[in-house]
Amino acid sequence: MTSQYASTRGKSQTNGLAVAGLTCGIIGVFFFQFILGPLAIIFGAVGRRNSSKGRGMATAAIVLGVIDVLLFVVLMVVASQSGGFTWYVGS
Repeated sequence: MTSQYASTRGKSQTNGLAVAGLTCGIIGVFFFQFILGPLAIIFGAVGRRNSSKGRGMATAAIVLGVIDVLLFVVLMVVASQSGGFTWYVGS
């Protein structure tokens, strides 16, 4: 007795590394650029090389990872020119 789901077993619908890279790239635009940017680049590059599925997502992950790293560098340059990061609490 075979299951109707047996034919889809073993087939990957999407490239997991491309999805992970895209997720890191999107979140990295807003938070933790220094960590998530390089992860997006790595996941995107490996996902693009290993599978033909999800090549668009892997390319988007690489692009977003580069944007994350560049955004981090720009923020550090702006912070260093304006005297660093300071937070004022209260009045």
